[in-house]
Amino acid sequence: MDSTPHGAAVTATGFGVKGPRGWAFRNIDITAGPGSLIAVQGPSGSGRTCLLLALTGRMKSAAGTAEVGGLPLPKKRAAVRSVTALAHVPGVAELDPALTVGEHLRERALLQGRFGGSLRALLRPRHERRAGARALVDTALAAAGLDPEALPKGIRTSVRDLERLEALRLSVALALIGGPRLLAVDDTDLKLSGDERAAAWALLRGLAAAGTTVLAVCSEPPEDGEGVVQVHTGGRPERTTPKDTSGDSPATTDATDATATTDTTNPTATAGAADEQDGDEAAKATKAGKDSKRGKQDGPDDEEGAADALAEAGRA
Repeated sequence: MDSTPHGAAVTATGFGVKGPRGWAFRNIDITAGPGSLIAVQGPSGSGRTCLLLALTGRMKSAAGTAEVGGLPLPKKRAAVRSVTALAHVPGVAELDPALTVGEHLRERALLQGRFGGSLRALLRPRHERRAGARALVDTALAAAGLDPEALPKGIRTSVRDLERLEALRLSVALALIGGPRLLAVDDTDLKLSGDERAAAWALLRGLAAAGTTVLAVCSEPPEDGEGVVQVHTGGRPERTTPKDTSGDSPATTDATDATATTDTTNPTATAGAADEQDGDEAAKATKAGKDSKRGKQDGPDDEEGAADALAEAGRA
């Protein structure tokens, strides 16, 4: 019998992603075992979303090494994508406000049945396939703590009518339908009240305790940091900004390391990264690089838009 844990171990050494004119993040070190809860903390523009996309194989790294479930990055990016899932990532994996909860669930179950299973599963009788899809959806909803019957219009409730925490739970449920070994959640605590924030972290802790490794981007880690692997992006190291005349070298110099902490009974992680300004420069550089191909001017400094552009470049 296979005794391999369901969750994927995550390791990284000197890990970094670079845009056309600077670093999104760099010098990230992580050690987390299967079933860990990894909290990626940092200010907006510090490369948090880029780190999430890089560790799930959606963005190509430029420095250092990393492994997810024993699969090396960036060499095995496709394999890493197959064992990871994204939830709540703006522009990459987000809910359609015009669709209902039921439509989202049916669409995700259909995609899982068509592309996520084996050929033998596709040949099963139709009623068996439907029963299997219902079981996947029910299990995912239960794990995410979302009861469709408790919503204003039940399963016919539109996404635009969901509360912020309900939308987070739905996004997590959709990601869980594929049975990922690593679940990556962006903007975990964005616009949540204190009670909602506590409920969100309780949800993610429960998923990790059940065996799925969880990577969560946040502005602040959970108040009770016991058992949480904390990774910090950003920081304010001393640096210089030489003029980039060659076009081949990054616009910033190496940053000093920042330290990440975790409970001593669990894996530890240390991370160093470029400061917030470095992340902003990398985000703007990526957006400018994309727009220049279309003959446009540089776009606004928007972290989410830059992350989307980098993700598209990584999948190309």
